[in-house]
Amino acid sequence: MAAKKKGGSSGAKKPSASAKAQKSSKTRACDLYKIEGETFERILKICPRCGPGTFMADHGERLACGKCGYTEWKQKQ
Repeated sequence: MAAKKKGGSSGAKKPSASAKAQKSSKTRACDLYKIEGETFERILKICPRCGPGTFMADHGERLACGKCGYTEWKQKQ
């Protein structure tokens, strides 16, 4: 005889209500650059390892590159 599983669930977990509510927001070009007249300024810092085109994410106390993993800690003032 085969042993029965207790609980009766198939083992697959359903996503919680809070997981359903979270939506990822995509970064747009207007969030990365500040445009004034004919000039533009980059708002975020560029990764020194990867070069132009790869921005570093601001995580409060540090800046991190999502492509290569390079991390810079911000100075406490």
